[in-house]
Amino acid sequence: MNVKDIKPIPKYIMDAIYKRDIKIDPWQTNFVRYYAYLTVWKKELIKVTVAVTNIKNKYWACKQVAVHGIHSEYCFVRDMEYNYFGNGFRVGWYAEELQSQQKQFEDGKWHAAQTKYYDPYATLINRSVVGKFPEYKYSAYQLYNGRDIINYLRIYEQYPQTEYLLKLGLGAYAENRSLLKKIAKDKAFRKWIARKRQELALPYGNSYNFTTVMQAYKTGLPLKGVSHFLFRKRQFERDGGTTPIRELFKGWELKKYFDYTEKNDISDRLYLDYLHACQNLGIDMTLKCNLLPKDFTYAHDLRTMQYAEKKALEEAGKKQELMRKFSEVAAKYSPLQHNKRSAFICIIAKSPADLIREGELMHHCVGRMHYDEQFAKEQSLIFFIRAKDKPEKPLVTLEYSLQTHRVLQCYASHNQKPSEDILHYVNKVWLPYANKTLKQIVA
Repeated sequence: MNVKDIKPIPKYIMDAIYKRDIKIDPWQTNFVRYYAYLTVWKKELIKVTVAVTNIKNKYWACKQVAVHGIHSEYCFVRDMEYNYFGNGFRVGWYAEELQSQQKQFEDGKWHAAQTKYYDPYATLINRSVVGKFPEYKYSAYQLYNGRDIINYLRIYEQYPQTEYLLKLGLGAYAENRSLLKKIAKDKAFRKWIARKRQELALPYGNSYNFTTVMQAYKTGLPLKGVSHFLFRKRQFERDGGTTPIRELFKGWELKKYFDYTEKNDISDRLYLDYLHACQNLGIDMTLKCNLLPKDFTYAHDLRTMQYAEKKALEEAGKKQELMRKFSEVAAKYSPLQHNKRSAFICIIAKSPADLIREGELMHHCVGRMHYDEQFAKEQSLIFFIRAKDKPEKPLVTLEYSLQTHRVLQCYASHNQKPSEDILHYVNKVWLPYANKTLKQIVA
């Protein structure tokens, strides 16, 4: 195929395009439409794509914009550019005097491009030209209703089985190379395709993808069910929170889970709650009666209640252990308390309950925020500053670091700064005493 071979649009083709184009409703609009006609150049089948536009039913223009040869590596394109918006292409009409300025891509010359590009969907005008080629006699081209008959015939040359699909009414699959390879190699698959042609023939020229078709063939399940499963599986796998479920239901086993939850109207989150409770209780999830219980509501409520009870017992045990450890640490560091030669005294917290009481009376967070755990782990200690003559009345709460031997926090009620006399007592009297005594404890 050569640029010199390109001839003007034949009059009978122009007339045929016009007759089809005026039927467009509303024809008055000026958007671009595409048509294609077939011709023969040097024994090669050629498809010429034509762009058509008009302005308010007064001016009608038609021009060749692309030429594709069935065996040509390159196509030729003129006055047309690929566009990300709209129908994917735009055409310049400066030479036809339908626009005031010449577009950058519009120079009226033919330019070579790769065959797969610059091939907009176009209504075919003269399909019968294919019949002039004996090699396409049995291609069933008369039944082809896809977007590009040239591409179809290229595939037919490599996979004659595509004619088989057209005759079965499965034109939507006729250009699926993966499917055609399988048909060519597997006789049983060809028979299965024939048996399933009604299932495969979706409305409006739609088709199942190759993965869906192959899974339906291998499993013997209905195509619609397989398609639904694969779609749900993709969505399910995108949710990282469903990993525990996917570890139990691998591959097609996941379909059992989908069928079960859909039948019983169970959300993934609800099942995850049930699964989490069962796993923490040590329930054997390899048993079907536990994995997919007949009465899920009953099983869910039972296992979550049992788990809550177990967790409550564990928390009670942890609380008892915390209180025991807290008491041991308080006794160990009780020598750091101080009540000598001052109007103030410093006493150590004896239990987590002391922290809670202090926090409530002083309106700060010492009874919360894990100070009790830090105390029990000997990370920091909590002391209470009192007036010597009123030892039950809270004045100041301080946190002391056992690692740095420093006062980390020292606050009065509502996290206010203590008075100067209390700060003097804490920093100049108690802290030196505490650090000196601590050395004797850890020696």
